[in-house]
Amino acid sequence: MSTCATLSRELSEPLAATAATATTWLLVEQNGPWGAKALGESHLDPAVGRALDAATAGTGVRVALIRRPGRHADCLPTPRHEVVIAHTVPAPGRAWVRRSQVSDPAELLSLDFAALGAGDHGGFGAPHVGGPIALVCTNGRRDRCCALLGRPLAAELAAAGHSEVWEVTHLGGHRFSPTMLVLPFGYAYGRLTAESAKEVLAATAVGRMVPEWSRGCSGWERPGQAADQAVRLATGETRAAALSLEQAPDGPGRWLVTVRHEDGRCWEVEVVEGVSEPPRAESCGKAAATPSRMDVVAVRQR
Repeated sequence: MSTCATLSRELSEPLAATAATATTWLLVEQNGPWGAKALGESHLDPAVGRALDAATAGTGVRVALIRRPGRHADCLPTPRHEVVIAHTVPAPGRAWVRRSQVSDPAELLSLDFAALGAGDHGGFGAPHVGGPIALVCTNGRRDRCCALLGRPLAAELAAAGHSEVWEVTHLGGHRFSPTMLVLPFGYAYGRLTAESAKEVLAATAVGRMVPEWSRGCSGWERPGQAADQAVRLATGETRAAALSLEQAPDGPGRWLVTVRHEDGRCWEVEVVEGVSEPPRAESCGKAAATPSRMDVVAVRQR
């Protein structure tokens, strides 16, 4: 089979188009208001925030703050902080979620971040027990659309009681607000309604993803995200852990991604870096720009 396609930016732009990929997420509960750069602009000790940011740089681990949906006027410091660590490479048997609590987030600086980024949790905490974890971007200081659209979505999902719901500081892709990252598989979704978000969470609960609103899995790099989405659209495969990827450069701004299905099927996907046209604002209130994008130009089954 050979197909050619340019992925629709409106439905399937990869997460990495606006933010770095993260094989592993370190999510730290911190109540109260968040600034635009939340690790240094919240009730979290700014020195600890800077240290965590520096310690995780280049490891594949991304740190974000989380809080329960609701009112977030200035409040007393969080007495104990829920900590969720999630490895989001969705290939068979590789995704996991672990959690614990700490009284001081500085304790997290003792973690082996290189190992976490590579998928080794080192026995941290205990396995997450329960359904999907929904992380809805709501940091209005980073982008007002995330607050205006994300906070009502988070509140409605929490009230519905179908999944564990947190507000999160930053997922990237503000123009796709409201955006949501869902664990354990790490697929990001955009332009959600309450109904579509609930559909995503129901699918995740049975081990599936929803291509229609997917912006890619954070566990894959940008070309891999595009290749994963292309194969899913071509085959109708929605099981989150059914595919694994191998990515290799194929010239300047070009990649060859091998996508393997757990049943033995295999596809070769050509991905080219292009420029988004026409210009559009990447964030609420910002000037129009033409950011790079990943275009799938060929999908060949081998």
